[in-house]
Amino acid sequence: MSETSQQIIELTEYVPKFLPRAVLPDAVGEMLWRDYDNQVSVDFPSPKTGNQWQLTAQGWVGHIPLTSDFHIALRPKVKVDNLLRMLEYAYDLKNFRFLSGLVDCQTLLEFYERLADILARRILNRGRQGFYCAYIPKTEHLPYVRGLLDMRFIATRPWDTKIQCHYEEHTADVEENQILAWTLWCIARSGLCTERVIPTVRRAYHLLQGLVTLQPCNPKTCIGRQYNRLNEDYRPLHTLCRFFLEQIAPSHETGTNATLPFLVNMSQLYERFVAEWLKAHRETALRIQALDIQSQERVYLGHGKELYLDID
Repeated sequence: MSETSQQIIELTEYVPKFLPRAVLPDAVGEMLWRDYDNQVSVDFPSPKTGNQWQLTAQGWVGHIPLTSDFHIALRPKVKVDNLLRMLEYAYDLKNFRFLSGLVDCQTLLEFYERLADILARRILNRGRQGFYCAYIPKTEHLPYVRGLLDMRFIATRPWDTKIQCHYEEHTADVEENQILAWTLWCIARSGLCTERVIPTVRRAYHLLQGLVTLQPCNPKTCIGRQYNRLNEDYRPLHTLCRFFLEQIAPSHETGTNATLPFLVNMSQLYERFVAEWLKAHRETALRIQALDIQSQERVYLGHGKELYLDID
């Protein structure tokens, strides 16, 4: 299916959009309602809506590929450069020192593509330097001696010609690199990058493919990691991987369409931005050194825990 035959319906946050009934097939509208009800409010054609579709984005921005013919583009109310500044604080992307060059992005997909290009190029650069390796303990039944012998196992199986050995293997197939490989695989599968960037993403992925086992990674694996002098430069890479993994994970059951949606929750992003901005400026602009800042606090009402408030 060519790009010219695709119909992209653009929605802006919380701004209702009316579409003629013939524009959106009933099956596609039902799919949007069932699978993305949290992202888009769908009112079916009725006398209430003037026999038209009424679609309203619910505080999410990004791209939803419903079918090969119909895509939903969710636009932010804020400008893309303002979105970038929020992401800079929320995900600590300032460590990359590149955001000033991204403000020329006019759409969220351009911004997504630029970040994907930067991640892929930095991974390629790390590959030229050599990927981080570590010693992983392994136990194998070998025809030769390697590392430490398991004498207890050998004594119980004197007829076995192979030897149980415990050793450490120096390998690049570690979680630090598995996070990079999984993120690149998700980006390549998303279908959101053009031919200008996708070859770079694939080249970076194939560079890791021969060294790393492709393992699904949760965004939480990118948080709270321990780094040393050999892998300190992985810290900003994992920060950016966290952003991609949080936003492009499938939000519905896998179907025939191989493309993944790209969705950003603007409410959560703004909440995280405010919290991180306050933490960064509490000693300078705010002069509140003694206060502890949390993004969200649960306060229980009364003696029990049945009633509570989650305070941003």
